[in-house]
Amino acid sequence: MVYKVSNTKVILKKADITEEDSDAIVNAANSHLAHGGGVAGAIVRKGGKVIQEESSRIGYVPVGKAAITSAGALKAKHVIHAVGPRMGEGDEDNKLREATLSALQHAVNNGVRTISFPAISTGIFGYPVENCASIMLEAVKEFCRNETSIQEIRFCLFDDSALQIFKRAAERLLQNEPS
Repeated sequence: MVYKVSNTKVILKKADITEEDSDAIVNAANSHLAHGGGVAGAIVRKGGKVIQEESSRIGYVPVGKAAITSAGALKAKHVIHAVGPRMGEGDEDNKLREATLSALQHAVNNGVRTISFPAISTGIFGYPVENCASIMLEAVKEFCRNETSIQEIRFCLFDDSALQIFKRAAERLLQNEPS
């Protein structure tokens, strides 16, 4: 499904984010940027240890913020490491919103035209996919209301269930007919 928010395309699809050829992919990271499991582990396994090495030099990133590294051997040029909330830590919705907006701002600051997101915090961090879809799509809508150089924002969902949840949220929130 393709939606239009101002001048930016928002694409929802079932995909392996490590295979994306976008300018940047977003990693659902932890604050210490230790990429051992989940999306983060897959990104480092496929992209190479340079991603972890650059992340280790950055060190700590607070929840709700993001950092950027190269993408090693991945098709993407950059990996933006967005630190989402763990369910139960408090103020999760706002932290996820801020992590999404921070990733988008890093993209703009680094000349990114296409960016691919996973469903941040929905794996081992336990954040509900339904909430994630609403919060992340609302953040994208807010960000794209202003003029942005980002031409395409992709949501790469791991399974059909998450894709359907994101589609329902997009139909409700983006208020445009799919292109």
